[in-house]
Amino acid sequence: MPSHFLGIDVGTGSARAGLFDERGDLLASAKRDIALFVEPGEIAEQSSRDIWQAVCASVREAVAKAGVDPRDIGGIGFDATCSLVVVGDDGEPLPVGRSEDSDRNIIVWMDHRALDQTRRINAGHHSVLDYVGGVISPEMETPKLLWLKENLPETFAGARHFFDLADYLTWRATGSLARSVCTLACKWTYLGHERRWDDSYFYSIGLGELADEGFARIGTEVVDPGTALGAGLTEAAAAELGLVAGTVVAAGLIDAHAGGVGTVGAAGNVGSISSRMAYVLGTSACTMASSQDPAFVPGVWGPYYSAMVPGFWLSEGGQSAAGAAIDLLVHFHPAAAEASARAVAEGKSLVDWLAAAAMAASTDLSAAATLAGSIQVVPEFLGNRSPLADPDARGLIAGLGTDRSVESLVGLYVAGLCGLGYGVRQIVAAMASSGLAVDTIVISGGAGQSALVCQLLADAAGLPVAASRSPEPVLLGAAMLGAVAAGRYPDLSSAMPAMSRLGDVFTPASGDMRAWHDKRYEAFLALQAVGRSIR
Repeated sequence: MPSHFLGIDVGTGSARAGLFDERGDLLASAKRDIALFVEPGEIAEQSSRDIWQAVCASVREAVAKAGVDPRDIGGIGFDATCSLVVVGDDGEPLPVGRSEDSDRNIIVWMDHRALDQTRRINAGHHSVLDYVGGVISPEMETPKLLWLKENLPETFAGARHFFDLADYLTWRATGSLARSVCTLACKWTYLGHERRWDDSYFYSIGLGELADEGFARIGTEVVDPGTALGAGLTEAAAAELGLVAGTVVAAGLIDAHAGGVGTVGAAGNVGSISSRMAYVLGTSACTMASSQDPAFVPGVWGPYYSAMVPGFWLSEGGQSAAGAAIDLLVHFHPAAAEASARAVAEGKSLVDWLAAAAMAASTDLSAAATLAGSIQVVPEFLGNRSPLADPDARGLIAGLGTDRSVESLVGLYVAGLCGLGYGVRQIVAAMASSGLAVDTIVISGGAGQSALVCQLLADAAGLPVAASRSPEPVLLGAAMLGAVAAGRYPDLSSAMPAMSRLGDVFTPASGDMRAWHDKRYEAFLALQAVGRSIR
């Protein structure tokens, strides 16, 4: 039996591929940047052609670097952002924006063009909304579909298929139209626990034609993540990827959920699947808690059955802007250009350079928080995803002075990190109020490799933060799908502890430092409330 498994991850800014052995050890990885078209009005679009080309190049490079014969790759797993892909007959891309550029056929998850449609849908209070935290988000797909129908009726009518991006990739690889219950339950209002769409919801919001068609354009075959699809890689896809036709391909996951699979069930001595909360920190951030019984938490998406861990209910929160919020925040500062030049000279990104500067200026990682001084940040530049479910929320910064130095930029950066941590604390509190007890945060995503980020998150949220031993836990989660589909492991529950292990655990500060964060958390909540009141 082949003993290598390929994980493919498509995020907001890049496509990545990683080759793993059956123990979950990474042999090689590669990435390619992908284009993002951003326009005023919070418009964000991408190209499925561009993404597929980036996937193919990443796979070819990763396999070559690993020195593994493609015949020794037993299975492939995909994960991707929850973006909406629109294709017509024969899979040709259709335009989704006013540019009328058919290559731009993806409405990206972060696109908020459908705010009006979102408000109208929420005003109907349909019962399916109980399974998305009570109110639907403009980041989900039915508001976007309604926007397309109302604003680009030719595209809507001409579309042969509407895909979540992960499902598009598995279709492109295999020709199978099967959708993952992860994507459909989490972003399309599919009732995974009942294995059905609710016709009345689609009629009530103005998308009744999808129900009339028997949901053929959005998914009639729905399978669990890790299910083997079709006959595996098609001849055409195999040629493009440099792999072998017939290689097993698994039903995929949303990218954050792949990070959850790669961490929450990892072998380790802190927490358990039902007490660990996955925190996937990238451009945005997702928080995911698993429970054996459904928990209805206002403002937290779900509960979704078997959408991440088989047999468990998933409660999904998050922050619409996380890494992107920190990047935006630090570029506001007058010293950003000077710090960026120093970072380039040292071969670092600006945020990595700022993290190193914060660590160098502190006696220990926890003490770095005090560099924030008087500055308080609520980094909700793209709204509050959870637990307020408020897409109109915006970022708030208080306590600024006249200091234009690089040192004050470092303080602003630290204040932003603390703000993300207080947002996590708020989500955990909302979950606890509905009976979801979290005792450990397991982190993945690019920022999860920073000891400073992990420690400040632990201190601000007041919970231990466990990092993964894998340098690429999101890719690992995708590779686990391939391992399950290929039969190396019977299910994800078996693959998770066999292929993933926890690494360093960051314990939250106590004493005066904990009291300091408690006070700043109160200030965070007060600023949020002021923002709502003055809006």
